[in-house]
Amino acid sequence: MSAPPEPRYIAEGQASFYGQRHHGRKTANGERFDKNALTAAHKTLPFGSRVRVTNLNNQRSVVVRINDRGPYTRGRVIDLSEQAARELNMLRAGVAPVRLEVLE
Repeated sequence: MSAPPEPRYIAEGQASFYGQRHHGRKTANGERFDKNALTAAHKTLPFGSRVRVTNLNNQRSVVVRINDRGPYTRGRVIDLSEQAARELNMLRAGVAPVRLEVLE
């Protein structure tokens, strides 16, 4: 059995999330935003990229698929769906320091 591939892009910064207000609206890649899916917005990564996001406050991780563009707030590196934020245990805080690792 071979080892998993090394991530090709790693970044750290602040993550935020978006949910109900955007639920059902079209994302930048044309699909409808689903707050319950494990998706995210990133400024430059190709649509469909799979990214492991690790909350640096508690080391919880989730893998999301990039399907939208953003965030547009200074200092933020990724906007997560509500479900991804829930899995990272960052709903209450709203923003958390994260590490991004592109898996493919």
